[in-house]
Amino acid sequence: MQLIIGWCLVIFISLRTSVIFLLCIVFSIGSVLGKAEQVAYVGASIIDGNGGAPVVDGVIVTDGKFILAVGPKDSVDVPAHANVVNVEGGFIVPGFIDGNVHFFPWPSWTYIEFLARYEGRFEEIIEEGAQIALSYGVTTAFDSMGPVIPGLNVRDRINRGEIVGPRLFIAGNIVGFRAVFTTVESIKSASSAFQARINALFEMNVGPDLVWMSPEQIYAEMYEYADLVDFVKVGVTGDGPPLNSEIGQGNILRFTPAQLRAMVAAVHDRGKKIQSHTGSAESLRVTVEAGFDMAQHCAHTRSSRIYDSTIALMKETGFFCGTQWAPLKEDEKVQLREKTYASKHSPVGRSSVDFALDNAIRLINAGVPQLMTTDTGTIDPDVRQDWGPNGLGGLGGGASGVGEDHFLNMRAMRERGMTPMMVIQAATKNVAAAYGKLDLFGTLEPGKLADFVLLEANPLSDIEHMRSVKMVVKEGQQIDRTKLPTNPILTSTEAGSPGLFRTR
Repeated sequence: MQLIIGWCLVIFISLRTSVIFLLCIVFSIGSVLGKAEQVAYVGASIIDGNGGAPVVDGVIVTDGKFILAVGPKDSVDVPAHANVVNVEGGFIVPGFIDGNVHFFPWPSWTYIEFLARYEGRFEEIIEEGAQIALSYGVTTAFDSMGPVIPGLNVRDRINRGEIVGPRLFIAGNIVGFRAVFTTVESIKSASSAFQARINALFEMNVGPDLVWMSPEQIYAEMYEYADLVDFVKVGVTGDGPPLNSEIGQGNILRFTPAQLRAMVAAVHDRGKKIQSHTGSAESLRVTVEAGFDMAQHCAHTRSSRIYDSTIALMKETGFFCGTQWAPLKEDEKVQLREKTYASKHSPVGRSSVDFALDNAIRLINAGVPQLMTTDTGTIDPDVRQDWGPNGLGGLGGGASGVGEDHFLNMRAMRERGMTPMMVIQAATKNVAAAYGKLDLFGTLEPGKLADFVLLEANPLSDIEHMRSVKMVVKEGQQIDRTKLPTNPILTSTEAGSPGLFRTR
């Protein structure tokens, strides 16, 4: 810097031009301030996400955004000017990645009071959920269902550095779904104008009307939609018990194989990933054969058992499976221990039979890569009270909203037979690979974004230690977890314990 200033003084003296001198000083200061600070995290055991043994007494050097070096202390040169952070005794893992969230929360969005209270504030709700996730170590999240434009706006504000949050990727609507107003009861209880506004925020021309289109027409619609969003999720089947024809009768196939192949072609032609929402063994088979990249809640095929041929095809094509697994209930633990859960010998098609546990174990044993995909978000306090402590609103029930969800999902993976390293990879590397982002994040390697979590205890000895989050670093910046969320809404004290009138 002294040389630059000296050069500027020479110009000033020779030309006696104060404007040039001022510009030189600005350039000099900017050249120094613009240099990213290098930080070295020294002394922790580093679990890089690639599956090898941890690097004991390791070092990670960052330049303010990317990883410059990672390895044992005796093999990594720490720059003399770097800020050294002592993390001795800790354990560093890649930043957690949730492959399936709903930061605009379900089932809250199915309540008209929630939609009316927060119409015009959807971005704030999404921001709140995203920031809570970040405070618990989720540095990247893939939001697979929600209002499209509000989600994209929050994504962009995070990317521009205007607000703090995890790196977001947005899918918008589940293609084929009527997003909000689906039942006769809901339609009667809101004006048609309000319904139209809300549904339009979700559907963006990829709602239930697609089922009437030819594969060629669907290709055109999906090609346009895929340009707007980061990835696409398709409702290959309906969701849950029969409601009406808007949402689909249970797990009846919503689209033909030809229509699904057209969707896959359109999305892939845009260079993006496509996933499915399925609920039966047959819909999962159709999904894999159509060329989808992944499916959410693969194991949850209810009273139908995943075909052996489908699992073989998953392995052959590099298909990924989202989990949404909750910790086992006591009776399920007994079934697992005694191997009395539904299996290939159990009858198919009976409501009393659920093949989820059998499916999960078979997928794991076959080596089909699993993804941490929690299906979670915040939940409106009134809705949480309505559903009760064991109701929906996040993985495993109402008590497991964003912040708790991914730890429960990790426990559930471990209970079903995945090793701690497999669980760590399911929450990091596998998700990045599934979405085609492994060159940017998911493991701790030079050149990748500096996303990592410092833990107080070893997760390889006990996966519950993934909860012991001490520090969260996203793109080289330490996150002040105590300040998140910056604008509590659904998690505010007033919303949880309102007075005579709820104002928040």
